[in-house]
Amino acid sequence: MRQSRSATLKMMVDRAPNDRQINKLPPPYLKSSTPYAGSDFRPEVKSACISNRLISAGLKISKVIILGNVAVGKSCLVNRFCHSVFDQNYKATIGVDFEVERFDILQVPFNLQIWDTAGQERFKCIASSYYRGAHAVVVAFDLTNLYSLSSCPAWLEDALKANTVRPLVFLVGTKRDLLSEAAYKHVEDQATRMARALQAEYWCVSSKCGLNVDTFFQRIAALTFNVSVTQECREIDSSKEIGNGLVTLKKTENPIGGMEKRKRLKNDCCNS
Repeated sequence: MRQSRSATLKMMVDRAPNDRQINKLPPPYLKSSTPYAGSDFRPEVKSACISNRLISAGLKISKVIILGNVAVGKSCLVNRFCHSVFDQNYKATIGVDFEVERFDILQVPFNLQIWDTAGQERFKCIASSYYRGAHAVVVAFDLTNLYSLSSCPAWLEDALKANTVRPLVFLVGTKRDLLSEAAYKHVEDQATRMARALQAEYWCVSSKCGLNVDTFFQRIAALTFNVSVTQECREIDSSKEIGNGLVTLKKTENPIGGMEKRKRLKNDCCNS
């Protein structure tokens, strides 16, 4: 596994770059092909961020895994987003590659872990060990190769088996620049049908020219942040302390009165 040399630096910077500042939920690629309704962050998420209810004891991180057949363009997609580069010469990923991208979402620091997994069968057992704990799953296929689309359900099934809670799911067609408009429309019809069957949000991208790449990852970051903070808000409302899961005092219990009660019980035991 190769870890980006800049991963730690990206997580420690005081402020994310301008293109990583998100204050409004980015829209889906197609409104008709997404299971994730809502045009903006949830009201409780906005309220929590504005009122500083979020406890910053730990880093806010979401894990994204990218799956798909060999040579569909997974690594090119990650490299285009993280390093703004495109390498025409294909190099197979060995095991898993790892990147971190820093965002500021609603002025809250947020880190997106991107796990680029190998598509070759001989590395599948290695890569699958990193599926656990994913907040989002990206299943990639080559728009010029419909066989890679037919393999997507198997990739998603493997990822879902490794996670007890269903992550957000995205179906992404790569290499859009290689198709004419007419040819793409034919493939898009099949891809959107597949996305509905997988309960996934559909996107098409081009790593070569950068089409939709930044917007796609911004969408992932915003949606996973929305889910994460919503869960934290529910834990606060359930009188749990965010970060370590310790149950706090019930809202109806007076801590001073509780100590006096325990002191009286102790004296009664000593007198008896």
